[in-house]
Amino acid sequence: MPAGPPRPAGQPPARGALAPRAHAQHPPTPPSPVDPTRTIGAARALWSAIPQALADRLRRESTDLVREVITEIRAAVPAYDQPLQGQFREVLVGSVEMAVVRCFDSSADVSGAVHDWTNAFTYAGKVEHAQGRTMDALQTAVRVGARVVWRRMSAVGREMGVPTDTLFTLADRIFAYVDEVCAVAIAGFSEAQSNATGALERRRRQLMKLILATPPVAPQAIADLAGTTDWVVPDEVAVIAVEHRPGFPTTTALGGELLVDLESADPCVVVADPDRHLPALTRALAGRRAAVGPTVPLSEAHRSLACARRALTLVQRGVLPDTPTTRCTDHLSALVLLSDEFLLDQLTARALAPFADLTDKQRERLTATLLAWLETRGGINDIAARLDVHPQTVRYRMHQVEELLGERLDDPQERLCMEIALRARALLTPRVPNQRTPADHDEDDEPRPPYRLAAAR
Repeated sequence: MPAGPPRPAGQPPARGALAPRAHAQHPPTPPSPVDPTRTIGAARALWSAIPQALADRLRRESTDLVREVITEIRAAVPAYDQPLQGQFREVLVGSVEMAVVRCFDSSADVSGAVHDWTNAFTYAGKVEHAQGRTMDALQTAVRVGARVVWRRMSAVGREMGVPTDTLFTLADRIFAYVDEVCAVAIAGFSEAQSNATGALERRRRQLMKLILATPPVAPQAIADLAGTTDWVVPDEVAVIAVEHRPGFPTTTALGGELLVDLESADPCVVVADPDRHLPALTRALAGRRAAVGPTVPLSEAHRSLACARRALTLVQRGVLPDTPTTRCTDHLSALVLLSDEFLLDQLTARALAPFADLTDKQRERLTATLLAWLETRGGINDIAARLDVHPQTVRYRMHQVEELLGERLDDPQERLCMEIALRARALLTPRVPNQRTPADHDEDDEPRPPYRLAAAR
């Protein structure tokens, strides 16, 4: 059969694809109304340009034409290469009939076809998404169908003596019509995709709430909801607390293995393998700090989140190092020390009460020396090296400490409380290490008799 006039130069390729779903006789009404005034100019132009005699002839041959279109689509598109039966037959045949037969039926009454045509192909796009086919498959199907229709229209038109200029006009308008069908179908496809994505994201956020709930919810409830979210329930997870900054993007593509909530006031991420996903997550957060909680059993995910949020707060306060990503496991001692700052204040006030009446300078020197003594188990030379002072100065200061604390230095429980207080104070009020100069020497460091603690001699 003659191929007909070539495709006009400069004509853009089809941008979408037919999404078969309309019923062969009466296309089903879409679940939501579609504005019939959008993207219908090319359809009007094509339908009104078909000579009535040509339209009548093609209408009589429409059964064979539909059959030919379906055969070539199934041969060219693997997604449609399946038995022509059941719902698949209804979808494919109905859509081809809507695209072809309705066109010829409406050549004399364009307005009557516009609403049905637009609604049918919007709905078809939605169903195509629901059946798991791709937009590439749709685009190929439309191009194949357009080629078959043009081939038949060209042959019949030449046989009937339709002027060549008219055939060229029809060719141009067929390709515009193809683009229009694609645009309407893809709009339906995209709407369905967006709705599906939105529903999935809502379920995944609800799943996060169940996982992070206190007290923990039943494992079966989590498993049931996870089954609707494409998320495989792991035995262990880590929770990553993310810094909230107004104006930053609240969504990011990080893959289905992560549960992500970047929209709330306390954004976080639940992940089974933080080491594998952390580089991509850090890039996606684009400057926002994050803290990775410990990996814990799924039922204790809320504890991982609490730890991560605490670490993130300490980073923001300048207590922990300011890095893009903080791992809680690298700062467990600090997190333990600062887990309850009210109790820590009570302990510190009691443990360091003997130093309260000293000057700031005296208090700083003696508590620094005491902490060094506690950390080095009393080695004078080690303390002197750590503080960058003479060993005799250490002996003198420890003599003062002994006078202030007395027998408390011999009590292991008291020593533990003092070390906790001093370490916590060092974390909360970091200071630049002293660099001693000759001017630092004053009467506070005058030599005195060696202090009595045997562990420090």
